[in-house]
Amino acid sequence: MTLLEPNRGLVSAIVPARNEDAVIAACVESLAQQKEIAEILVVNDQSADGTAETVRELMRKYPQVQLLEAVKLPTGWVGKNNAVWLGARRSKNEWLLFTDADAVHEKDSVAKALEIARRNSAVVVSLSPEQMMETWYEKALIPYVYCRLSRHFSYDEVNDPQKPVAAMNGQFVLINRPAYEAVGGHASVAGEVLEDVALAKRLKSAGYRIWFGSGKGIVRVRMYRTFGAMWQGWRKNLYQLMGRKREMIAKEFAVAVVPVMAILIVAITIWGFTESLAKALTALVSGLVGILVVYNGELKRNQFPLKLLGYGIPGRLLYAAILLASQRSHAKGKLEWKGREYPVRTPGASKDRGPWQLCI
Repeated sequence: MTLLEPNRGLVSAIVPARNEDAVIAACVESLAQQKEIAEILVVNDQSADGTAETVRELMRKYPQVQLLEAVKLPTGWVGKNNAVWLGARRSKNEWLLFTDADAVHEKDSVAKALEIARRNSAVVVSLSPEQMMETWYEKALIPYVYCRLSRHFSYDEVNDPQKPVAAMNGQFVLINRPAYEAVGGHASVAGEVLEDVALAKRLKSAGYRIWFGSGKGIVRVRMYRTFGAMWQGWRKNLYQLMGRKREMIAKEFAVAVVPVMAILIVAITIWGFTESLAKALTALVSGLVGILVVYNGELKRNQFPLKLLGYGIPGRLLYAAILLASQRSHAKGKLEWKGREYPVRTPGASKDRGPWQLCI
């Protein structure tokens, strides 16, 4: 370590990977360009595709890349938690970067995160990555979800040590090893589906300083590439993210659906009383424009491009539908993700399903 490069080799990057052949190379290559990262530990969770072979090819190009195998899922563990815990135990450096296989980092992402940690005396820096979206359903749902999440997990409140609100985004978590080990690491949240939020709560309640903020221009992800994966992913998480209480879910559903339904009822009523389709359509369009004006402000606050404004109405409806599906899954006591089942009424339990066993 030199005076000119004080951060060189401080970080171990840990990447859980299950069937990530399509994206793992871009992630690893973006990490390998950063001088702060001394080692990149890719934990292969019994992938059925070419993930392991791709990582082995990358190892020939980048000597800091290592491939670890998650062989068996212990009882009571969620797959991703087991994988990152394995990586953490094998890592050697002062700082640990937990990042998902679909994350692509700018060349200075870790340097910026370390500087944020130093400037704010934080032991954890978590960034909410810039969302890359290609299909209409991604553009409709993902911005709307994140706008709602910002109401529940305000960056300012998370970063205020006097406030109880705690959150992180597991797609980018840079954490100081002593703090991570002091709260028990991922072993302490072994059975949690929302392991990032659970770990954030443990850290903050223990008195550690968290910094949580936007990763726009620093790290980016494309979370889901099919409608089915998007539906299953948010169905798994949304109920817990929105508070786990029936009244809170009902409120979220009403916020999404009631304005649209009210406008439809008004338009139909006008048509019935006046028999004027033009007046009814005018009322309908005016009401929908009003909804979009409000959504425009939400998009701005959450740093989404305004070209996504036109997806606001279908985004509300998709959100409401997945919210109900998520509540129903939890009520049934069963969550599914990447070929695994997680009973939610017995926290931490897991159920093997043949060859599809490890990573969420």
